[in-house]
Amino acid sequence: MSRIPEAFADGPAFVPYLAAGDPNYEDSLRYVEALEAGGADVIELGLPFSEPIAEGPTIQSAVVRSLEGGMTPRRFFEFVEDLDVSVPLVCMTYYNLIYQFGEEEGPRPFVEKAAEVGLDGFVVPDLPAEEADPLRDACDEFDLDLIFIVAPTTKGERLQRIMSQVSGYVYVQARLGVTGAQADVSDQTTDSLSRLSAWDVPKAVGFGISSGDHAERIVAGGADGIIVGSALVDIVAQGHEAGDDPAEIARRLTDLSEELVAGAGRGFAQRVPKAERT
Repeated sequence: MSRIPEAFADGPAFVPYLAAGDPNYEDSLRYVEALEAGGADVIELGLPFSEPIAEGPTIQSAVVRSLEGGMTPRRFFEFVEDLDVSVPLVCMTYYNLIYQFGEEEGPRPFVEKAAEVGLDGFVVPDLPAEEADPLRDACDEFDLDLIFIVAPTTKGERLQRIMSQVSGYVYVQARLGVTGAQADVSDQTTDSLSRLSAWDVPKAVGFGISSGDHAERIVAGGADGIIVGSALVDIVAQGHEAGDDPAEIARRLTDLSEELVAGAGRGFAQRVPKAERT
């Protein structure tokens, strides 16, 4: 059964992302484990695909490094089994890899294997909600969550359809475009959160969050969690290019994670009356 709902039960969740296998298998294991040490509540693991349409240059480069290092869907499942973490894990990938896995056509073999190795859910950026029924059915069969991305422009019937399919949390895109760390956060976030207030599912905001101050503003504005990818991938990329000790890179990942968790906590304190805080 998915453990994701528990991650959002006691205040804002920190949901970091790294590409599995970036820059190599062993170091990547250490880097993902460093995120839990820094306070991650859920970890999104990127299963690299050769055409990552939702990603900006930072994560595209991570995908290339991971693929060049030999990451494949079957190796990805081995990676998940080798991880020494206790928090829920979400696979972020593209539908072609899910659909083509195994001898049986369709998403069920991939989902079955994901459940077997301990994954808790999926984010599939290129899968429209209108075509998601087979994956939704497989996730229901194996008690995994299916997370959808909601853009600032997502409204009307399309929004209704997405929210009828989503479980675990909804990934609220803070701004239009592709992923990437930003110097500031978008004012579109408040409008997006307001549109989603009618649905009783955690709302985690991503795209552009890179500092504790960003996390504070996002959570103070009503988010149930923050999703951070590019700022963390940057640490891996820059350290790898500089030839830094992987232990030092892992420490930097933990430090930024702790900063983001602290910022989210400050934001939560601003909107929760003192008497209600636990």
